[in-house]
Amino acid sequence: MFEKIRSDVRCVFERDPAARNTFEVLTTYPGLHAIMWYRLTHWLWNKGLKWLARLISMLARWFTGVEIHPAAKIGERFFIDHGMGVVIGETAEIGDDCTLYHGVTLGGTSWKTGKRHPTLGNGVVVGAGAKVLGPIEVGDNARIGSNAVVVKSVSAGKTVVGIPGREVERKGEDLETRRAKMADKIGFDAYGVGQEMADPVEKAIYSLLDHIQVQDEKLEKMAQALSKIGGETIEMDLPKLDDVVLEPDDPVQAAHLKSTK
Repeated sequence: MFEKIRSDVRCVFERDPAARNTFEVLTTYPGLHAIMWYRLTHWLWNKGLKWLARLISMLARWFTGVEIHPAAKIGERFFIDHGMGVVIGETAEIGDDCTLYHGVTLGGTSWKTGKRHPTLGNGVVVGAGAKVLGPIEVGDNARIGSNAVVVKSVSAGKTVVGIPGREVERKGEDLETRRAKMADKIGFDAYGVGQEMADPVEKAIYSLLDHIQVQDEKLEKMAQALSKIGGETIEMDLPKLDDVVLEPDDPVQAAHLKSTK
């Protein structure tokens, strides 16, 4: 238990640039305090002292704002940044080197006994306000974006954003053509959807717009070809996509507007 606590303290310096020294970390980091109390209550729980473990866990929640059930299974080098509002359920399992930001819930979706909380692999990062619900599995090194609601298992190394959570592609995964055309940068932001993260619904809409634009161009060429061989000239006024008012500061919309002109 004490070795795990030492590793929990050391990992703070690796993941929080604001950490200056060990004394400061030990005295002012509520996320670390919550983990230290959890290590104690989990030991008591395994020794059969379940009421005492729950009592100490409740007191720890008052002081830290973090609620961790003593029966949860948490690996080494676990880091809770800021801490306030984090809830980890009874049957939750967390691997090594995981990071949770404030407001994260690892919760259940059923009142039935048994496994009802998520399992996180090694190296998982869960962004602020995200909810991971049910007996699902989140693969190693996956990323859960801020405020996402995840109710399905996540593959290893994937990034999930949105409500409900959807896996989004990462750089280097055959997106070079689309990214060049749509200025589409996809990444992970623990605090929200930033400039480097695309919303999957918005991305799908722009894919449809691209498809419609190509169809319009093909139909126009077909009409011109029919006219050349003696067919009736087809004249139809269709609204252009660039007639839509777009936000000039949005790089995705700006790139799409440019591509349709």
